Amino acid sequence: MEVHVLNENIIKFMSQFPNEALTFDDVSLVTQYADFLPSETNIRSRLSRNITLSRPFVSAAMDTVTESEMAIAMALNGGIGVIHKNLSPQDQAMEVVKVKKYLNGIIEEPVTFLPDLTIQEVLDEKERRRLNFSGYPIVDAEGRLCGILTARDLRFCVDFTRKVSEVMTKEVITAAPGTNLREAYQIMTSNKIGKLPLVDEQGKLVGLYSFHDVSSILEEEKAQHALASRDRDYRLMVAAAVGPGDEERIELLVQAGADVLVVDTAHGHSRGVL
Repeated sequence: MEVHVLNENIIKFMSQFPNEALTFDDVSLVTQYADFLPSETNIRSRLSRNITLSRPFVSAAMDTVTESEMAIAMALNGGIGVIHKNLSPQDQAMEVVKVKKYLNGIIEEPVTFLPDLTIQEVLDEKERRRLNFSGYPIVDAEGRLCGILTARDLRFCVDFTRKVSEVMTKEVITAAPGTNLREAYQIMTSNKIGKLPLVDEQGKLVGLYSFHDVSSILEEEKAQHALASRDRDYRLMVAAAVGPGDEERIELLVQAGADVLVVDTAHGHSRGVL
């Protein structure tokens, strides 16, 4: 009934101006009394049963709108970006990976090298994979931690034919699986280290903390990105668009760590989609 009355009022008002039209710029919202302050508002909203956003903003799954750069910006500001599917499944999954690896909390699958490689082979692999960070855990064939190859180790190595095992730092400070972000920060600051490997009872590497990422995340909580959309491992959240029956794409996106899959179709009302 209220809507009906409102429409009648609008019709009556507009009938006074038969040759006029209104745009958004012609309309102002009248400020009313509020019994709360902006700082007291809470606009957290559910995107799904398991995903809550600090700010209810989602960027469109369009090739002119959302790839990893937009998705990172959306997540840092409390929303989420939906990476478009006008890409090959592999390229779309890579865009998801870029978001998930931006300022990691715990790195579940860190880049590692074998101890019998030469330093030159490591440098070649870094260039091939465009690895722009330092501090690589060194593991044996069974995945057991042997050491860590730091930026300092590489800086003072003049003979690149030497084996990694000869150059790496062998005395490595580690932590147990389950070490949380703040515990990792305390360990790294007290020991002045940039990487903290997580090692299980068998000596196998199961994860890695980076001081740069950990400190950035903790600073973020005090600054403008305190409402960032993160998963339980402190990684930024990201969504990805899929088509109905697109099993290969779905599998790759899930493996890449996508938090949400969005069925993107122009015919969502049809039986073929439902």
